[in-house]
Amino acid sequence: MKIEASRKQWIKLSIVMVLYLLFLLWLKSWLGLIVVPFIFDAYITKKIPWTWWKKSKNKTVLTVMGWVDAIVFALVAVYFVNLYFFQNYVIPSSSLEKSLLVGDYLFVSKMSYGARIPQTPLHMPLTQHTLPILNCKSYLDYPHWDYKRVEGLGEVKLNDIVVFNFPAGDSVAAKAQAEGLYQLAYPIGQSISQPVDLSKLSPEQQLQAYDFYYHTGIQYIKEHPEDFGEILSRPVDRRENYVKRCVGLPGQTLQIKDKIVYLDGRSNKEPDNVQYRYDVKFKHCRAELWTSLFCVNSVGSGYTLQPGRTMADITAYIGIPEEIIDEFNISADDLSGTPSQDGVIRMPLTEGAKQALLARKDIVVSITDVPSDNMGGLYPMNKLTGWTVDNYGPIWIPKKGETIDLTLDNLPVYERPIRNYEGNTLAVKDGKIYINGKETTKYTFKMDYYWMMGDNRHNSADSRFWGFVPEDHIVGKPVFIWLSLDQDRGWLDGKIRWDRLFRFVDSIK
Repeated sequence: MKIEASRKQWIKLSIVMVLYLLFLLWLKSWLGLIVVPFIFDAYITKKIPWTWWKKSKNKTVLTVMGWVDAIVFALVAVYFVNLYFFQNYVIPSSSLEKSLLVGDYLFVSKMSYGARIPQTPLHMPLTQHTLPILNCKSYLDYPHWDYKRVEGLGEVKLNDIVVFNFPAGDSVAAKAQAEGLYQLAYPIGQSISQPVDLSKLSPEQQLQAYDFYYHTGIQYIKEHPEDFGEILSRPVDRRENYVKRCVGLPGQTLQIKDKIVYLDGRSNKEPDNVQYRYDVKFKHCRAELWTSLFCVNSVGSGYTLQPGRTMADITAYIGIPEEIIDEFNISADDLSGTPSQDGVIRMPLTEGAKQALLARKDIVVSITDVPSDNMGGLYPMNKLTGWTVDNYGPIWIPKKGETIDLTLDNLPVYERPIRNYEGNTLAVKDGKIYINGKETTKYTFKMDYYWMMGDNRHNSADSRFWGFVPEDHIVGKPVFIWLSLDQDRGWLDGKIRWDRLFRFVDSIK
């Protein structure tokens, strides 16, 4: 067969082939070689009529197929760019305030830690797990590829801000997806079961009791789909994306004492804008007037501004100077806790905002720490620890290749990594631990794990509640903020936070 092609065509082919082969070399996956004949045909032989519609004399065909061609090309380009290079991520909650704000749009690099080969390669670009409008899965379960990560520019470092898949999102209730079944089932099962003093039980009896609570909770959730919806299971790369700060690395022992994170006995630097909740007593704040500013939000938890109300109304009502709100970025979310009758509002504050308010003796009576508690349940959910959000641990973070001694006492801490993240079967019989059907007292971890926490320490669903983040859940590293929108302001009233645009995330310490 005689091939007729111009020099220009051969040059184009050469450039495309070199780039494509370098891409495959980077991925270390030669399965992509099956595409090479099609690339050769598109540039040289042209046996397949890739652009047949361009020869049509029908204007409708030309117009429609022109759009189809552009859309398909865009989707394919977005698919590969999002998978291997970078993606957009918007901050949905206040867990990292005031370091990253709700409405910050992040440019997230997947090359920083190495891109993952997709475990569910057949999915719709720009969707995480659900197709909008149709409200169905946006991916196919098959084919399903094993975890593999290409070489990146570096590794996760201590205090990096990281985007990752929500580990406890392996199984969720459709109507309560903010919590995984792991967090949801235990308290439900315990609340509807006969009360038991767990402190009087042996470690094995405690495990049995918590196992009963879990399965009782699961059964209750299944029997009440009107409240919880159906139970959904998701592969790793289709779980919700979260963003937190890495405060613990593989192999380190983490402990929180009086709010401060300690690693291997040494205190870790707190973020510059770390904030905690305080009870702030204002002179001019009355609970009976609160409904004129706030109403219960649509999901029935927390408060939102009444229609037509602004932060200026809050300023006038409570008496907080406008300059303090602007300087420290106090938002409606920060002030939306219902005040007590004596004018006390529980609100998160950075140290700077706290000192600024304390200095205003004309409006503030006092600021006191909020008593520490477990906020409804901490990791591990199946162990009686007595830990709180401010006094937690110690807990050793698993490291790839490291072996630990397994006991009934520490099994609840490492059960999820062993069973849910590394795919083993696990059982306890007659006080003995069985992994994959074999009795054992040791376990060697297959992956590295990380400990992630939000800078808004008292308003962050993080590792304290659902545990370790496995390495196969790491998505990427935010590089810079390319857009920032203030949800409390209008487009003509400072909605765009211009001072945050193109701010590098690494500069946020």
